[in-house]
Amino acid sequence: MSQFTIHSIQSADAAVKPVLEGSLKKYGFVPNLHGGLAEAPTALKAYIELTSLFDQTSFSPTERQVILLVISVENHCTYCVAAHSMIAKQMAKADPAIVDALRNGKPLPDSELDALASFARAVVKNRGVVCGQTLDKFITAGYSRAQVLEVVLGVAFKTLSNYTNHIIDTPLDTAFQAEAWDAPAQCSSQKCA
Repeated sequence: MSQFTIHSIQSADAAVKPVLEGSLKKYGFVPNLHGGLAEAPTALKAYIELTSLFDQTSFSPTERQVILLVISVENHCTYCVAAHSMIAKQMAKADPAIVDALRNGKPLPDSELDALASFARAVVKNRGVVCGQTLDKFITAGYSRAQVLEVVLGVAFKTLSNYTNHIIDTPLDTAFQAEAWDAPAQCSSQKCA
């Protein structure tokens, strides 16, 4: 049982009501993640700002969703995997085969996107310590040094939401239920610190 409240526009601090109203306008509902982050207005504002900054990177909408899905799968975030699976398919118009491969940790049918996914996964798994060979493969696939740092931005952005969802036990929104995802069994046996 979570000790946190998923705030509505009405129950949120006055400082974030306009932010939640923006979420309602953008998505047609206030995502539970946003309502949970509203407990700390600066955290919600940071998340929204990081979302905007990540959307301004040089990556295409599909590439951005590849990055965010890989990070969420690697961090075992059931909420974000479901949400970004839906966003990838419906908003970014990503190939469902790519989304399914990402959700299952399989190689992608597109070699360039697979290099992107492999690099993002390595950044998360190795906490930013990425060997030269992995970096070289990413650059050889056609990505730039600037995009290396844009992946790091994606990791920072998604880590904020992944960790928040773990801590506050964010319930999955009805809008994302069709893409519900279960973390691998070995992840559910982790002990709380």
